[in-house]
Order: sequence, then structure tokens, then C-alpha cells
Amino acid sequence: MDSGKTAFVLAGGMGTRLKPITQKIPKPMAPIKGKPLLEHTIDSLKRADFTNITISVGYLKEQIMNYFGSGEKFHVNIKYATEDTPLGTGGAIKRHASAFKSDFIVVNGDNVFDFDLREIYKAHRESRPMATVGLGYAEDVSQFGVVKMEGNRITQFVEKPEGSSPPSHFVSTGVYVLSPAFLGLLPDGVSNVSRVLEKAVEKNTINGFVQNGDWFPCDNISLYKKAAREWKR
Repeated sequence: MDSGKTAFVLAGGMGTRLKPITQKIPKPMAPIKGKPLLEHTIDSLKRADFTNITISVGYLKEQIMNYFGSGEKFHVNIKYATEDTPLGTGGAIKRHASAFKSDFIVVNGDNVFDFDLREIYKAHRESRPMATVGLGYAEDVSQFGVVKMEGNRITQFVEKPEGSSPPSHFVSTGVYVLSPAFLGLLPDGVSNVSRVLEKAVEKNTINGFVQNGDWFPCDNISLYKKAAREWKR
């Protein structure tokens, strides 16, 4: 199991936009097709040989830790990065930077997708950017940030564009492959990995990778209900 690749799962958020579901359970434990959101994520990681998994936990963390334990019953190795105070997505990664000796994948623990994560990892290893952002197509981008690209390189992030002609329909899916060098761009303390990526595009070192497969973000109640209806895996 230790020969597998390394993954970091962001699962420490409060899930305020998913209330009342998240009043008693953390968002990653919200059920989709009889399994917690986070279990679907771990299934996807395992299929791509990301079996050394650290889960960043905070809000109602005991429920996540009690359910997944060491990961043995899911045939992966799970450790936990606990947050007594929220550090944001970037802060959680930065705090555990010493654990990442080579390229690793970061995924949000509150979406469901059926991407083959080996594909984005392979693309990253071949191109050697500081970071590769997993992208998906969205017809309505009003709730998302979109990216502009030249070839594989991301040149701009545009947050929630307005109007009928957005600059792009490709949005971040909350999947990233990061090199250890990217960790140096993350400040100590609270930070947001998306904001750091936005600044890093100026260095011409951030790539985008369009992923094949279904992706259902579960950021709010309406999106969660859509995922519950349409998720097929």
C-alpha cells in the first residue's frame, strides 16, 4: 500500500451553504447514492493508485475519522490533518508541506466525479509545471470561476463572469496536481489555494487539464440535489 501515490483531501470546511444538512454532519459525509461524498472521492483516488491519503478535517471531524479510520477497510492508508481553527485550503496544505516530497494530488472531499485521476497526474509529470488544475466544462458558469488558456497554460482566472458571453466555459473542478515547488508560494497561516493559483499564473507555471467524465459540485443545496439525482457510478 505504501507504494501508492500521495493525495491530500480537503474536508475541513463548515459547509454553511449546505445547511440544514450540515447542522449535524460535516459536508463530506452528506450521502450520495448510499455513500458519503468523501467515500466516492476515496474510491476515485484508489482506482488511480493514490492510496496514501491525508484528509484535512475540522468541523465535526470525529464523524469523518470514526467512519474512515485508518483506511484499511477501504484498502488505502489514511492519515488526518486536524484543524482546531480553519486554515483555508492553502493553509491546510502548507501546514503539512514537509509530508510532500514529490508531486501529489489535491482534491476537494465534497464533490463527486468519475475522472480517471491517472490522466491529470500523467499530464503534470510530462509537462512539469508548478501546478496542474483539473478542468471541467460548465454551460452556466455564473456560480464558478473560469479559466483562460493558451495551449495547456492557464493565463487568467476570471471569477464568476457576468453576461451571456463568458471568456471560457472551463472551470476548476477542485482537482489539482501540485509539485513541491508550489508549496513555496503558499504563505504561512490562513490562505486559499485558488487565490495563490491566480497570482501564480503570472509566472507562467500553471497548467490546465480538461478532464473527461462527469463532475457534480455540491456547493449548495440545489447542486447537491442535482448530484443526488444524476450521479450514476
